[in-house]
Amino acid sequence: MRRRSELIFTVFHVPMDYLMLLGAGAGAYGLRFTKFFTTIKPIQFNLVWRAYWPSMMIVALVWIIFFALSGLYKINANRKLANDISRVFFACSTGLAAITIFIFFRGELFNSRFIVLAGWVLALIFVCAERILMRAFKSLLFSLGVGVRRVALIGSDHITAILKHVLESRKTLGYRIVAHHAEFNKDTQNHLFQLMNRGGVDEIILTNPKADRDEATTVIEFCEQYRLTFKYSADLFATYMSNIGITTIAGIPVVELYKTRLRGWGRVYKRIMDMIGAFVLIIITSPLMLISALAVLFETGLPIIYPNERVGENDKHFWLLKFRSMYQKYCTGGGNKTAEIFEEELIQKQNSKTGPVYKIKNDPRVSRIGALLRATSFDELPQLFNVLKGDMSLVGPRPHQPREVARYAAHHRRVLNIKPGLTGMAQISGRSDLAFEEEVRLDTFYLEHWSLIIDFVVLIKTPFILFKKRRVV
Repeated sequence: MRRRSELIFTVFHVPMDYLMLLGAGAGAYGLRFTKFFTTIKPIQFNLVWRAYWPSMMIVALVWIIFFALSGLYKINANRKLANDISRVFFACSTGLAAITIFIFFRGELFNSRFIVLAGWVLALIFVCAERILMRAFKSLLFSLGVGVRRVALIGSDHITAILKHVLESRKTLGYRIVAHHAEFNKDTQNHLFQLMNRGGVDEIILTNPKADRDEATTVIEFCEQYRLTFKYSADLFATYMSNIGITTIAGIPVVELYKTRLRGWGRVYKRIMDMIGAFVLIIITSPLMLISALAVLFETGLPIIYPNERVGENDKHFWLLKFRSMYQKYCTGGGNKTAEIFEEELIQKQNSKTGPVYKIKNDPRVSRIGALLRATSFDELPQLFNVLKGDMSLVGPRPHQPREVARYAAHHRRVLNIKPGLTGMAQISGRSDLAFEEEVRLDTFYLEHWSLIIDFVVLIKTPFILFKKRRVV
């Protein structure tokens, strides 16, 4: 059922995209003749509608071909919206370039460059809006149980628990768990037989990354025999293998395992974006920073800024800047042994996190203004200066204290391969409520799949997360 629904939605995108392109062409033509634009630049050409619309329909058809070549009509149930929008931008820009080249080689001066540019802008807006609405409609159908994919999970580790929680809580993803077994044995097969006889299984997801070869082979053969889709969660080594380079030395192929996808020119682009973004955000948020600073000053006095030692890229230590949210007598560092002892006592009694990091629940050291600053994350705004300096990035893993990093397991240390971020995958997925292992998993995904598009999406989503209620612990 899910495959059929995805096929229907994909096919339906073609006429809808075509209608949006026609709407963009008609809208661009109409805009040129509005009073606003004719006042700015009077019309000096004679392009009547009956001569314009046939060309518009042909151009829209050519753009549909560019859409297809860019992969917008590939059937992929899990494609991200950001990926679709980037492909729409690429396809529309390619179409604009094609029109420009065609006009150039024809040796003609098109009647209105405005119509061409306005058509490109409107095409981007209309097609993106159409795809967002279509995605919202599809999510609505999934939430109602229409066209969902019926899944059987096989596994019992924490990856299984995470996947099960996400699929059960996010109905709009289009999955419904109909069975969950720790391993694939005879009892599991019998249960799946019963479900299949009632048409209740579409795919099996093997979520145990340490499953032995025999078990995995048995599941694959079972899926092939009964025409079920087989999926599995990649283990850590498979994640490492997603970023490799192959060279030859003395004619012998040598494989290099990259620490992260962020290297070479990618680092340059990211640093440029960080500097520009931090500078712009400092200007935009300066009123909020001023109000926050005055609130801290009036309630608890100086100092306003609390520098806290953190560990960044390649184990480099730096001072992370925050608005002070605790009463001064409780601030650790600077030789304040009393505050450090009290903090250790609180960690022992009220720690709400597991693993190497800590988070003190109902922290009595936090002032009233400090609680508000933490709830809104305004206390972290001074970290924009850390970004400007180069100790941090706008997007990346959150930095932790040296004593926390000292307790990292070997696979946790992968997050130290890039600069820590003001926000990141973990922050837009659950903020401080995520388990540490889940946080590392998301940060590792970011390491291996970094792109400017991902950074842009994370930055766009971050302000909306701030409006969600956050536990102040």
